[in-house]
Amino acid sequence: MCQTAIYQFSKRRIDAATALILLLLLSPLLFVFALAVRLKLGSPVFFCQSRSGRNGEAFTILKFRTLTESRDVNGQLLDDESRMTPFGKLLRHWSLDELPSLLNILRGQMSFVGPRPFVVDYLDRYTNDEFMRHSVRPGLTGLAQVSGRNSLSWDEKLKLDVWYAQHASLGLDFRILMKTILVVLRPSNVTAVGHASMPEFRPRA
Repeated sequence: MCQTAIYQFSKRRIDAATALILLLLLSPLLFVFALAVRLKLGSPVFFCQSRSGRNGEAFTILKFRTLTESRDVNGQLLDDESRMTPFGKLLRHWSLDELPSLLNILRGQMSFVGPRPFVVDYLDRYTNDEFMRHSVRPGLTGLAQVSGRNSLSWDEKLKLDVWYAQHASLGLDFRILMKTILVVLRPSNVTAVGHASMPEFRPRA
């Protein structure tokens, strides 16, 4: 317990300091991307959605918007794949849409490394073991993201998330971050086949 507390204490301070430095250094780039999103996709610039954080607590994640607001004749939004533009694909391909999430890290809602934060609707769909993924802060990157990203099945992702939560350490975080650099530079498996990202996580019988 003592080692876990020290790890969480150290990690939080490293996350906050690094996020603040990156936000300051990247502020001109963030402005350019925000302007490009506004010109290419219109308003709003940011995608805001309620996600599940540590212990299942909800928070609002911030990303650059990558989808249009295109609707069918009945006024219903089209599916994600139909609303994805080449510009949106570019942002997702290089994970540039994730940059505003640095604010979530600075606020303590996320970490640089941890299980990806999924929508709150999934909370009651996890098994008791799978819910252990919420014992740590969600991350900008994580073990599942560097182990196959969206080519993995939901079961594979969740098993990796739980394993990470049970074995989290600064050393493991560092290895995941180093591997993340390679994944971003050589992006693949950004989307699941036939989807803009991943199919919906549905309850198991």
